[in-house]
Formats: sequence, structure tokens, C-alpha cells
Amino acid sequence: MAQSKVLYTIGRAVCTPIFKAFYRYKVINKSNIPNDGKGYIIACNHMSYSDPVLLGLGQKRRLNFMAKDELFSNKFFSFLIRHLGAFPVKRGAGDGKAIKNGEDIINEGNLMTIFIEGGRSKTGELMRPRSGFAVIAQQTKAPVVPACITNVGKGKFGKRIIHFSDPITVEELGLDSVDRRALKNAGQIVMGKIKEMREQDLNEYSRS
Repeated sequence: MAQSKVLYTIGRAVCTPIFKAFYRYKVINKSNIPNDGKGYIIACNHMSYSDPVLLGLGQKRRLNFMAKDELFSNKFFSFLIRHLGAFPVKRGAGDGKAIKNGEDIINEGNLMTIFIEGGRSKTGELMRPRSGFAVIAQQTKAPVVPACITNVGKGKFGKRIIHFSDPITVEELGLDSVDRRALKNAGQIVMGKIKEMREQDLNEYSRS
């Protein structure tokens, strides 16, 4: 199901003041994702149900999301999030259809977002990276942009920092090789960038 530009624009307009009030979010390096019509993969950590919206508000370009298939069980909610750019993936099942959907989004020159840990961290700490994003990058040759959302306040509605790193090419990730070990190594590289951004933002903004 194709993303609805109108619904996405309306959703952004409605959510911006609400999320500004609740999360007082700050975006760092928004311009690190070029507006050049090329496909990129955004690989982000995941700690809250608000993360997809925060990422979408942090970018001028529209985002597409790989999301767990349980979110699509309700017909109305499924209709809504599909039109906002989400598509389902069966976690832990090597979902070839989801991988193909991600590749199509990239090849059409769009942004595909994947939560690299494969699920939401209930503790807020970073978890082990999964290799789904690396498979898509390897097939499409799309650069990967590590992203980190950090809660630098207290409680559920603490201030959020949305931080984008520089794009990393498939060559820099070692994904020009078909070795399966390369997929794991790419995950470690991207997660390393996410950890750097998280530590930087905790140090700089927790005091404010």
C-alpha cells in the first residue's frame, strides 16, 4: 500500500506542536540525510512507541518504516500506519517479503527506517543489533544513516534528542562482501555510532 503524501503531511502538522510540548525534542544533524532523491536507510535505536513519530518530525523527507506485524492486526490502525509509510515484518522469521519491500522503497529513491535492535528496549539501554538493515543495504548499495533517540530528561516524557550521524557507504560497512560475517560486522559498526551519539547527548544535554 502506497504512502499517502496528504495524510503524512497532515499527521506531521498535527503531531509537531503536541510532541514539542510533551518531549521538547531537539534535532541534531537533520541535513546529514541529503535531499537528493536517492534512497537511504536510517538505522535507529528503539525505546518508545513515540520513536517513529519523533524520527518523522526530525526529517523534512518522508520516512517509511519496517514495523512488527502485530501492529497490523487491527484493521483501522493497519490502514492508518500503512498510509503513513509502515509495512510489516515478522520478527525472527527471516521475512523475505519485508526485505523485498524495504529494497523496493530504497530503489524508488525513498528513505527506509528500521529499528536496528529488532524491538523496543524496555530498559532504555541499547540492545544487540540485528542484521536486517545490512541485508537491504547489501542488496541495494544504499548508504546507511545511524540515528539515535535519547531521553535526556526524567520520566516517560523527558526531553528527547534526535541525532543523525553521517551516511556510511556499503564499502565502509564492509558489505561489498557476500560473507555473512560482514552482516554482523556492519551491525556492530552502526551500533557503535549510535552508542557514540547517545553518550555525547547524555553528557551534553542531561545537564540542561
